[in-house]
Amino acid sequence: MSTDEGAVPAPAAPRPGVFRRLYRGETSFDFVGRRRTWYALSGIVILAGIVSLGVRGFNLGIDFKGGTSWQVPAHGATVAQATAAVKRVNVTPSLVEGVGVGSSATLQVQADLSKMPVAQRTATEDKVAAALAHLTHTSVANAEKNVTEVGPTWGSQITHKAIIAVIVFFVVVVAYISLRFEWKMAVAALAAVLHDLLVVAGVYSLSGLQVTPDTVVAVLTILGYSLYDTVVVFDRVADNTANFGASTGRMTYEDVVNLSMNQTLARSINTSLVAILPVLSVLVVGAQILGATTLQYFGFALVIGLISGAYSSIFIASPILAELKEREPRYRSIRQKLESRGDRTGLLTPRAAAQMAAATAGGGGGGRGRGVSTGGQRPVRAGVGTSRPGARPVRSSGGGTGEVLRPGGGARRASAGGAAGDVAGDLVGGSVAGTANGVGAANGTGSGGAAPRSGGTRPGGTPARRPAQRRKGGKKGGRRR
Repeated sequence: MSTDEGAVPAPAAPRPGVFRRLYRGETSFDFVGRRRTWYALSGIVILAGIVSLGVRGFNLGIDFKGGTSWQVPAHGATVAQATAAVKRVNVTPSLVEGVGVGSSATLQVQADLSKMPVAQRTATEDKVAAALAHLTHTSVANAEKNVTEVGPTWGSQITHKAIIAVIVFFVVVVAYISLRFEWKMAVAALAAVLHDLLVVAGVYSLSGLQVTPDTVVAVLTILGYSLYDTVVVFDRVADNTANFGASTGRMTYEDVVNLSMNQTLARSINTSLVAILPVLSVLVVGAQILGATTLQYFGFALVIGLISGAYSSIFIASPILAELKEREPRYRSIRQKLESRGDRTGLLTPRAAAQMAAATAGGGGGGRGRGVSTGGQRPVRAGVGTSRPGARPVRSSGGGTGEVLRPGGGARRASAGGAAGDVAGDLVGGSVAGTANGVGAANGTGSGGAAPRSGGTRPGGTPARRPAQRRKGGKKGGRRR
């Protein structure tokens, strides 16, 4: 036999990229197994935010803490020039920013004058308006026309209502998820929502961006988005638990959560990108180019919240849920059984899970089961049947109906609901031959001989004696019919 010594082996096909495998359902990322990494990343961001909150706090707008705001056309004046002009009249501004570009550019100055007496506050407001009018070459009347004053009582009311809104949101979230799924899923979802709140609060404190009522509206919006994404993931976890988890005992709860995350990962990425890109456009075009400051405060909170919400629904809520559920006795028992017999499925790709589900529930001769008997051993898993001398008919979860001839007896019918399948039973002392009832076939080969029991020869070469069978109807008058 000759071989081609100079033949060059064909190069292996390149492995598809991660995004191609993601959209083909061929990924099997271990989200739960790497949960400590995700927790550490979130912990670093949250810890930095908490430190910043303790040192710097929030840069609250006048709607929360009260104060006075002046807004005048810029006419080429800069933020630094406006800050210096206000300080020359003995006022320390809390915020000076330029809004818009070109002819639509304006300067906005804020200062807290609430502790001054009314007469002094009025005089100070006029001085600041005159200083800004002189700087921007505009009339004093025009500068005084755009002065806004907010009292501290109004700011405290806004803060109180914002806190109530967040508390009500938490209560509704826990109640809904507890009724729709279970309380452990509600705890995991609440942890993800709190994670998003802490991340947004920390980023705002670190960046020094002003907190306004628009920021509160944006935070409530992104909390709803985070909850929506988490509920979608939990719904898939519940479906996979019924198909692969507690009802069948084929997968641990951790593996079920990993499978669910891989199934919904492409959807989570797509919806997050679709939501973030328009908000980025609003933030860049509306706030930076057109000068809409309201869009800036609203858009920045939305971008941070959407990113944090997508992250928490994947890397925070699901691992926490897996940890809580794995402590239940039934899932501990499933894990111990699978690990003791080395039959743990492990990480499955969405495509492999779909094929497994089709093989289990598909109809029309799709399944095959092979049963091995060692003289009375029971089957150890679904889809595996056993045949033994004198035993009841072979059953297979693969389905199908058939007749199995027992040694020394007539035919017995073996049936199982579900997909049709073929069952092969290997016997130690001989073989059984069966006929399928239009669907599958049951047959076997024994180590003692190759010929079938019905009408064949025994292991020693002696023809097998076929047992007499009564005809239907029994005896009548001492004779057989």
